[in-house]
Amino acid sequence: MQTDPKPGTLYVVGTPIGNLEDITFRAVRILQNVDLIAAEDTRHTGKLLQHFQIQTGQISYHEHNRSSRIPELLEHLTNGKAIALVSDAGMPGISDPGYELVKACVEAGITVVPIPGASAAIAALSASGLPTDRFVFEGFLAAKTQQRREYLESLQTESRTLIFYESPHRLRDTLQDLGETFGSDRQIVLARELTKFYEEFWRGTIAEAISHYSQREPQGEYTLVVAGTPASQPQLTEAELKAELEQMMRQGISRSQASRQLAKFTSLPRRQIYQLALSIVLDSDSE
Repeated sequence: MQTDPKPGTLYVVGTPIGNLEDITFRAVRILQNVDLIAAEDTRHTGKLLQHFQIQTGQISYHEHNRSSRIPELLEHLTNGKAIALVSDAGMPGISDPGYELVKACVEAGITVVPIPGASAAIAALSASGLPTDRFVFEGFLAAKTQQRREYLESLQTESRTLIFYESPHRLRDTLQDLGETFGSDRQIVLARELTKFYEEFWRGTIAEAISHYSQREPQGEYTLVVAGTPASQPQLTEAELKAELEQMMRQGISRSQASRQLAKFTSLPRRQIYQLALSIVLDSDSE
């Protein structure tokens, strides 16, 4: 016999990422029976509640009011109210401020119960055709080009499958940065409008994706699934890379040629290796 929702409990409720049929029976029951729903956007969630004829009252909880709202929600929970936390789509706490409320509840000794639901990251990964045994979710990358590139560089040697979220207006820039950082031959899957009417999966190399979206206007929200660095490729430190470059250059190979050969050997971007080559000065260097 079902006994939840229980008083003084926070329920982390997964909601549909597109198709309304993706909500679970349990999620609907919890939303119907809690005392309050903390929603990222009450207007958006209101449409979901109306569809399932749920009458439970809402309170907003989002990025801009979380500092003031967390103490209020904790007080409600401490006083025995059962609260459901929902985001606009998917599982709360994934690329939204839900994490901070959950953390505050855990620290206050308040019971937190997950009500599993759809997730764009897992949905895209499951149908990507790329390895699913080990993966890392990176969410949204930085909006500023330099910060985005610097962060991607820190992931160059990551062997696990990588998952990113991206908006349509930044997709082309992100693909360019992925190509320059990971190499244009890396496999990528772009999942668009997941579970919605125009759901689409595009598969190919990063270079092919750049070409594809140079001729097509990106539309809808994207989940990018990128192959990790092949485990068979040697992972060299910066010092080891410079030593290899210096040895090649002492044999008469130009900086450009040495960089190209080492990039092919390690699967690192030629641009990155060439920058290292520029820092090497040989006694007989005439380049």
